[in-house]
Amino acid sequence: MSRFDHTAIDDVIHGRLRLGVMAYLSTVSPAPFNELKVKVNATDGNLSTHLSKLEEAGYVRIEKKFIDKKPRTNVHLTAKGRKAWIDYLTSLQSFLSAAE
Repeated sequence: MSRFDHTAIDDVIHGRLRLGVMAYLSTVSPAPFNELKVKVNATDGNLSTHLSKLEEAGYVRIEKKFIDKKPRTNVHLTAKGRKAWIDYLTSLQSFLSAAE
């Protein structure tokens, strides 16, 4: 990869909200949907839309269940998602290193 190959940046992750989701899930996985919503400052619908894109890419897994008859949605970072996150950070680091 050339040092300035902007095509190496993963467009699925690079969106601001999805970037926040991936960053948070890399430290806390699984995360309850409502907690994640607060952490990335999103609405239910907006977060759901972005999670769908991450899920389609195989980066997250959505788990829905009931606890005491109340719905609970947890979002898990998958192994593929963790690798994509590390690759994304590595690409950004190569840009930073090239700028020195």
